[in-house]
Amino acid sequence: MTAPTLLVTRPRPQCAAWLARLAELGVEAAALPLIEILPARDAAPVTAAWAALSAVDLAVFVSPNAVEQFFAHGQGSTWPAHTLAACVGPGSAQALATHGIPARQIVQPAVDAAALDSEHLWEQLAPRRDWAGARVLLLRGDGGREWLAERLMAAGAHVEAVTVYHRARPHFSAAEQALLDAVRADPLRFVWLFSSAEAVGHLQAQGLALTGQRAIATHARIAEAARAAG
Repeated sequence: MTAPTLLVTRPRPQCAAWLARLAELGVEAAALPLIEILPARDAAPVTAAWAALSAVDLAVFVSPNAVEQFFAHGQGSTWPAHTLAACVGPGSAQALATHGIPARQIVQPAVDAAALDSEHLWEQLAPRRDWAGARVLLLRGDGGREWLAERLMAAGAHVEAVTVYHRARPHFSAAEQALLDAVRADPLRFVWLFSSAEAVGHLQAQGLALTGQRAIATHARIAEAARAAG
């Protein structure tokens, strides 16, 4: 029996790294990005965030896209030695390291955490310091990490959310559209890999019937969205 092809639905900038790693593991995979990443419509708040970064105690990056889009406005600026950079996933941590942030300043869930989410990131952040009066930047797309922002504010931190990118429905290339058509024709040849509930919604918007299809989800909330979609 031929193994199914795993469909990586991450935004296009992350797909290549995922496919390369899966290939190393012997997994047949293909990219079908279900979220388009667009620059922030207004770059002024991003530029202002960079200008004020030396006064910031913690910058929370919601995804690798947030890292890349924020640093696109850095213009060679040096990351402050006292400013922590937090994220929930290893992809974001690697992106931060690539941009020169020392490992000692990167905070992420423990390697043996039950899940890569805000709750497990907070377990690492909470004991780091007294957050009363701390200045925090939440660098994100159209929302995200509200729970973490609430925890920080409850601890007395001043949290400022800055939109550094926007998410949109995907625009498929001819090859990607052909892949989606192949899924429609023979869904049992494929397994979806969802790392975003929004991606599930975008797939539904393509008119694809998901009932009976198979999927792997990176978080329980995403799994719930996939089940609700069929």
